[in-house]
Amino acid sequence: MPIAAIVAGASGALLGFLADRLAARWPEHEVAGHRRLDWRTVLVVVAGALSFAALFARWSEPRDLLVLCLYFAAFIVLLATDLDQKLLPDLITFPLMAYALAMLLLGWNPLLDGKSLGLISGIAAGLGAPVVLLVSDRLLGGALGMGDLKLAVSLGLMSGVSGLFAGFVIASALSSIVLLVLIGARRIGLRSAIPFGPILIAAGIIAALLPS
Repeated sequence: MPIAAIVAGASGALLGFLADRLAARWPEHEVAGHRRLDWRTVLVVVAGALSFAALFARWSEPRDLLVLCLYFAAFIVLLATDLDQKLLPDLITFPLMAYALAMLLLGWNPLLDGKSLGLISGIAAGLGAPVVLLVSDRLLGGALGMGDLKLAVSLGLMSGVSGLFAGFVIASALSSIVLLVLIGARRIGLRSAIPFGPILIAAGIIAALLPS
């Protein structure tokens, strides 16, 4: 593995740890003291390390890395807050939507730039992803939150239709494995409320790492 990917992985792990500690305090919530280190800390740290290491192994152009590093950093913070509070804060999801749209319109989105119909694919996915999720959630009687829908807009704008679909399929399969491990370790129960945000976040990360 290149040295840059190793350094990026270590930086991602540090970001994951800081995001977990931030999520234990922000947004403000009523708790009896701040949460101690637990399985959520480990999960966010590992996610940060693996995603950033893979990012630097997959991409090499400085601008592409800068655009995707900011994108991934927002993901790690959102992952931490969703695992801790089942919340995707507007303070992150709204700017992330604007960021994704700006990268798409400026042609700086490395996932879609240079692709045939890349702009149309990004806009179509940005508009269609939250609609598909909302309709599916209502039909299946789920508990999808507004934060999930806002995040889906960003994912669509950055990933495009095919990228988001592929990322979501792979993320869903991987999340099932993680849930089984957590259930087996008795960290969560069969009736525990599972936030949907981590699956969307994993889908966005995977879509950014897939081969062109």
